[in-house]
Amino acid sequence: MSLPGRRQDWLLLGLALVLVSAALATYHLTRPTTLTVAAGPNGGTEPALLRAYADELARRRLGIRLKVVSYDGVRESAEALKAGKADLAVVRPDVAMPGNALTLAVLRDLSAFVAAPSSAGIKGFPDLAGKRLGMLASRTADRALVGTLLAHHDLELMTEMPVGTVPPKAVALVALEETEVADALRDHRIDALALVTTPTSPVAMRMVSLVKEDGGDEEVALFGVPDSAAVLARWPRLQSVTLPAALFGGNPRVPAEDVATVGSSYRLMARADLSRSLAAEVTQHLFEMRTALADTVPAADAVTFPAYEHTAGATSARLPIHPGAIDYYEREQETFIERYESWIYLIAILAGGVGSTVAWLRQRLGRIRRERIEVATGRLLELRSEARRETDPGRLEAMAAEVDDLAATVARQALNRPTELRILGAANVAIDATRSTVRRASMRRSESAASVGPGLPGAPPAN
Repeated sequence: MSLPGRRQDWLLLGLALVLVSAALATYHLTRPTTLTVAAGPNGGTEPALLRAYADELARRRLGIRLKVVSYDGVRESAEALKAGKADLAVVRPDVAMPGNALTLAVLRDLSAFVAAPSSAGIKGFPDLAGKRLGMLASRTADRALVGTLLAHHDLELMTEMPVGTVPPKAVALVALEETEVADALRDHRIDALALVTTPTSPVAMRMVSLVKEDGGDEEVALFGVPDSAAVLARWPRLQSVTLPAALFGGNPRVPAEDVATVGSSYRLMARADLSRSLAAEVTQHLFEMRTALADTVPAADAVTFPAYEHTAGATSARLPIHPGAIDYYEREQETFIERYESWIYLIAILAGGVGSTVAWLRQRLGRIRRERIEVATGRLLELRSEARRETDPGRLEAMAAEVDDLAATVARQALNRPTELRILGAANVAIDATRSTVRRASMRRSESAASVGPGLPGAPPAN
């Protein structure tokens, strides 16, 4: 291979490498980012909400994708986030709080309160001493919270029913299915019903209605933890909650006045090292899609932002908020330029390099083409000079064949790539002139041979 051809191959290889690098960078910037979400409890409201959210993200072809992995409970989903098996997780802080977790959004607020028929004479937690307290059997994560509130009032929660009466400093837990609550109240198997749930949820409404019906006069004692500040000081992963008056009915008003209590929450939390831009994007899409998600999962209406007064308080709270979520809440999200600033500079540099390489390569290839045509033109002119002096028929025939080959070379170069008209015109003139010179030289040789017949003086000797 000639030196110009070898140079051309190296130039093409370099250009290909630059283009591949630019293509890879573009793919990295435009492909969707998939985040793994650990969701628990399996079969619960939160996993269903996040699966609907993941489906909506995929349907709208947004830059974020969610891979929802279900776990048996919120403790297991929290452990998955802590172990680095997930980027996001459903976390209930009072059950398990990973050290690397920061809040993006509150999926559902929970309130802890007790409803009792007015005939039971139970007006507050101290009155539960020696009583039997019903709880929904499926809410195993709620038992620890109820036990905490009873312990604050120097009461012990007994998870096994005692033989005979309940000790005076204890409260017996009676686990019930929802369908068993009415009968348990009527048969006096329970004295009150404890709930740890979203107060406005259908389940809460149904349970309080059952307690009201058991009372006969539709009066019900509904109470929480009035000294919530003291409880929060001891258990900071809980939160203060207020049940508004008449939430469960206006005639009679249940509750009659606002009820202060404590509760917890199901939170969508992200690992602390998740980029701010991704955290902001996940949070933004969740709130933007909240109405659409509520069509299939009504619990989406309960999604809200974690309360905070100022940025410093949000990032230094006992349940801190992810800086990316704060960017969304305070409308300070990174712009596209800020998010991909380094990549944009890199692509700009690569694009400049590609442009310069292409321009240089085009110029170099054009020079190589010109050189080939110029070399062919120079050779044609040399053949023309030689043909003027040549008298050997064989040599003239070889010259004519070489002129044809050079003409073909020029034609191929002109067909493959655009060629300057000046260079191509000079080559065409050289081809015509050289062919004409070779033809005249051949004709002179033929005429000279014909004028000197065989056997005449001056004729060449016969072979």
